[in-house]
Amino acid sequence: MNGVIKRYRFMAFAAGIMSLLLWFVELPVVYLMDNPDLAAKVKWIPFVHGYVYAFYVLAAIHFTARARFTIKRMILFILAGTLPVASFLAERKVMREFPVQ
Repeated sequence: MNGVIKRYRFMAFAAGIMSLLLWFVELPVVYLMDNPDLAAKVKWIPFVHGYVYAFYVLAAIHFTARARFTIKRMILFILAGTLPVASFLAERKVMREFPVQ
């Protein structure tokens, strides 16, 4: 179970970082600033975020299935990757419930 928890923690951290970059760097640059050169430099963020989030979903499903959580709780863990800070909060909750030895 320790490997599953470590994998989930890593993916939660990665998804959180990419979500922060998407919401607070890429979206403002593309939709609020009129600078095509800068917009071209942050074009990679949504693509990387999409792949990282897909792996986060797989890690969340694997972890919640191994922890025998309910479907509702599994969905909440999956949705935690969609908001900028929620994946960090979910990861902290996991660490309180399942301390890694």
